[in-house]
Amino acid sequence: MSNEGESKNFIERIIDEDLAEGKYTKIVTRFPPEPNGYLHVGHAKSILLNYGLAQEYHGDFHLRFDDTNPMKENTEFVESIVKDVEWLGAKYVGGVRFASNYFDQMYEAAVKLIKKGKAYVDDLSADEIHAYRGTLTEPGKESPYRNRSVEENLDLFERMKNGEFADGSRTLRAKIDMASPNINMRDPIIYRVARMTHHNTGDKWCIYPMYDFAHPIEDAIEGVTHSICTLEFEDHRPLYNWVVEELEYPHPPKQIEFAKMYLTNVITGKRYIKRLVEQGIVDGWDDPRLVTIAALRRRGFTPESLKKFMELAGVSKSNSSVDYAMLEYCIRDDLKPKAPRLMAVLDPIKLVIDNYPEGQIEYLDAPLNVENPELGEKKVPFGKEVWIERDDFMEEPPRKYKRFYVGNEVRLMNAYFVKCTSFEKDENGNVTVIHGTYDPETKSGSGFTGRKVKGTIHWVSCEKAVPVTVRLYENLVDEEKGVYNEDGSVNINPNSLEVLDTCYVEEAIKDYKPGDAFQFVRKGFFNIDSKDSTEDHFVFNRIVSMKSSFKLPK
Repeated sequence: MSNEGESKNFIERIIDEDLAEGKYTKIVTRFPPEPNGYLHVGHAKSILLNYGLAQEYHGDFHLRFDDTNPMKENTEFVESIVKDVEWLGAKYVGGVRFASNYFDQMYEAAVKLIKKGKAYVDDLSADEIHAYRGTLTEPGKESPYRNRSVEENLDLFERMKNGEFADGSRTLRAKIDMASPNINMRDPIIYRVARMTHHNTGDKWCIYPMYDFAHPIEDAIEGVTHSICTLEFEDHRPLYNWVVEELEYPHPPKQIEFAKMYLTNVITGKRYIKRLVEQGIVDGWDDPRLVTIAALRRRGFTPESLKKFMELAGVSKSNSSVDYAMLEYCIRDDLKPKAPRLMAVLDPIKLVIDNYPEGQIEYLDAPLNVENPELGEKKVPFGKEVWIERDDFMEEPPRKYKRFYVGNEVRLMNAYFVKCTSFEKDENGNVTVIHGTYDPETKSGSGFTGRKVKGTIHWVSCEKAVPVTVRLYENLVDEEKGVYNEDGSVNINPNSLEVLDTCYVEEAIKDYKPGDAFQFVRKGFFNIDSKDSTEDHFVFNRIVSMKSSFKLPK
């Protein structure tokens, strides 16, 4: 949210005006997800926006599930959403709330509308209601059941509640205006008959309110002052206002719409993600290649990086797309000063230092993060045999190559100068072992100034290194083909995941746990996977590579 002295967004200006006019004495916002899937990065914007406004105006923030459609809802989604909201740091008051907790009050609200002559029971089928609705250029046609008496409507609605009618055979509709230019106001359905077991209320109800009727009632009951939603609900706002006005709530909430956040070349649609999960293309809703909040958390993104991302994206009334590279920029910016810096070798080849004492292991001092001395130091074991990256050695190096080749000397990071003297090959001509000699006077930190070397490479001790699995991620989508095909399927990048089973990390990794994030020297930022890692074997996810061409807009 805006800091002191910064320009405010349009939502803050509306709230300021409402407070100045005395419309509300305390600001209350809410995040109202439907528990029919996992939240994605776009939902994070709504959570942080609503919570940020409540903080800014010293008000309350509610977490409420709009669980009016039990066909698609279950407790797994409820639990995942609660975890996501809490992980983002959004503190909600009054516990977790459910629309279904207000079903009795919604039923009474519907009865009130019937008594006011503002709602009626309709016998038209779904197809007939659709046909009577009209078009954007033609008005709708009134149902032949529209002018039933109040008494008949009350009797029929109670019988709907009591389970006397088949599913879909009758609906309760608001009586508004079949000629309205806004189709949402053409006598919308507010209740339907549906025998479904609800995750919260069980089999108590066989009628369920429609979202557009339930949502404003929930907000009004909870004292929400500003119902902040995305732009697709703009045409629904007249119905939202009609419901709270006809039900005569003393301090009706105000609906405000803002633009969704679209990320380039990512999949956010729940039905698409659900399909990928069911087809086994991804490893569940939290697969690190997805942008669900659970997936971002598992991959190693932090709440701070998402907050920074939302601040950079801003709040607008106009739809626009944000480059995924900006999200990557935010996690690099967050982790760079606080992630421990460790050495990891992902494609190992053995370097034998022939003149180093046999069987000796010494521990060298190295900073945990060169940019943040407050993180302290670590002890790095060094011995006669170390692993280095295979691409840090070349038999026939090109001009200006600064790493290992016969006759060249490099520094092993935080250790010694080592000169390459020879190498071994297998029967297929592949280099299997490199040999070298070290200069004991060149120990890092000793102040040696006798000569300089142009190259520095990282390494890990063969004897003390920890074997791990590393997963390298690329975009799940084939960016050249676009996200979706004409038939609605997703263009999957066949190279979105590379699993490296023979990798080594320095011994210090034993002090960490699943979920912890690191910078692997020269390789990028990684975290210990919280789902697949065990006490005996860590699995690492690459969060993001070291560098990007993305630059902040000026």
